[in-house]
Amino acid sequence: MIVTTTPDVPGRKITEISGIARGNSVRAKHVGRDIIAALRNIVGGEIAEYAKLQAETREMATRRMVEQAELQGADAVVNVRYESSMITTGASEILAYGTSVKLD
Repeated sequence: MIVTTTPDVPGRKITEISGIARGNSVRAKHVGRDIIAALRNIVGGEIAEYAKLQAETREMATRRMVEQAELQGADAVVNVRYESSMITTGASEILAYGTSVKLD
């Protein structure tokens, strides 16, 4: 499955639009990460624990988007975008979406 943020796939022609493919994941912080993150917040710098959590959440949302595109019979997902939002204190959602297409 080709996944790209561009509106097309270089060297390939889009022959059919299968629909919108989307996937999301909601993850919450946990106490162990919060303690370490709070200490890093005092000292300054990147809070690696949260960065890793967001990266894992983004990967899960991407996998779910690709799974939906595969169910639609797509060869690629173009124009992929990501959005994030806070669901509640300590929990956020990442949404991945794009257009699932068939290629020549």
